[in-house]
Amino acid sequence: MDETASRGVRYGSYRMAVAVALVTGAVAIACALYLGLPLRDPDGFLGPTYVRLPLIVALMLAADVLPRAVLRARSASGVVGQIAAVARERWPWRRLGQALIGLAAFYATYVSYRSIKHFLPLLRSDLVDDELLELDRDMTFGVAPSEVLHDVLGTGVSAHVLSWVYLAFLMFVPLSLALALVTRGRSGDASWYITALCLNWSLGAASYYVLPSRGPIYAQPELFADLPETGTSALQQSLLLSRWLVLEDPYGTERIQSIAAFASLHVSIIFTAALIAQFTIRSIAVRAVLWVFFALTVLATIYFGWHYLVDDIAGLAIGGGSVLLAAWGTGRFRRPPAPAPATLSTDDDQERLAPAKA
Repeated sequence: MDETASRGVRYGSYRMAVAVALVTGAVAIACALYLGLPLRDPDGFLGPTYVRLPLIVALMLAADVLPRAVLRARSASGVVGQIAAVARERWPWRRLGQALIGLAAFYATYVSYRSIKHFLPLLRSDLVDDELLELDRDMTFGVAPSEVLHDVLGTGVSAHVLSWVYLAFLMFVPLSLALALVTRGRSGDASWYITALCLNWSLGAASYYVLPSRGPIYAQPELFADLPETGTSALQQSLLLSRWLVLEDPYGTERIQSIAAFASLHVSIIFTAALIAQFTIRSIAVRAVLWVFFALTVLATIYFGWHYLVDDIAGLAIGGGSVLLAAWGTGRFRRPPAPAPATLSTDDDQERLAPAKA
C-alpha cells in the first residue's frame, strides 16, 4: 500500500460526510430563502455555533490529553510541558485536521436537518396521521400499539425508566461522537460512524416530507392520558407549544418546530451506532449495552406515542442504509492492495540474507 492509501486507511475519509453536509445545507438554505425565514441554530442555549463548536473540540481534546499528561508528569510544574508533549504525540496535525473536518461536517448537517424539520409544516401542511393510525391498528390486530405496551409494561415505573432511556439520546449522540473522534487507532471507524450519522440526518429530513405526520401523542392524545408526568411528557408539551407558535406566526417567534413522526431518527441513529459497534468493537459488554439501549428506545418511541410502527421500521431502513452507504463512502469495502514482494537491490543485501537461506 502506498503512502497516500495508508494515510487514508489510518485517518479515514470524510469526503462523503462533507458532500452530505453541502447538499443538506444547500436544501436548508433554499427552503429558508423560499419562505423568507432565517436558518436557526437549534441548540443556541450553549452559545452561537462559532463558540460552541470550538468548545466541544477543546473539551474533547482536553479529555484525551490532560489525564495522560498528569500521569506522566513527575511534579506539578512538569504538567504543562507534558501537555504539549502528549498533544503532539496523540494529535499530529493530520489527525486533528481530519477530526475537525468530520466534526464540522456532522454539525453542519445536523443544523441543516433541524432547519429543514422546522420548515416542514410551512411547506407541507397536509398530514397523514389518520392513515398511519389505521395502519398501526391493522398491524396490531385492532388495538393501538401504545395501548398494548401500556397493558404489558404498566404505566408506573416503566414510564419513568423508558422516559430516561428516550431522553438519554440527547446526550448519547454528542458523547458517542466525541468518543469516536478521540479513540486512537480508530480514525477509520470514526469516519464511518460520523459519515453514517450525517446520512441519517439527511435521509431523515427527507423522510419527513414523504409522509408528513405528527405522531400518535399529538394525533390521538387520549391514548396517553394515563401516563405519569415525566421528562418525556414535559418535552412533548414544550414541542407542541413551539409548533403552535411557529404555525401562528413563523416570522414573529424564535421557537423551532421539531415535531415530525416519519421516520424515527431515534431508532435509526441508535441502530446505526449498535450496528457499527457490532463490526468494530470487540467488547461483548459494550455491544450488548448498545443493543439493549436500541431495543428500549424502540419501545419508548411507541410507548410515549412519538412514532407509529411504520416510523420505526423506516428508521431501521434509514439506519441500515446509512451504515452501508457510509461504509462504501469511507472505503470500508475496498481491499488494500497486496504488499509488493521484497526485492534485493544490492549484492551486499543478497550476501546478508544468504546465511538465513542456508
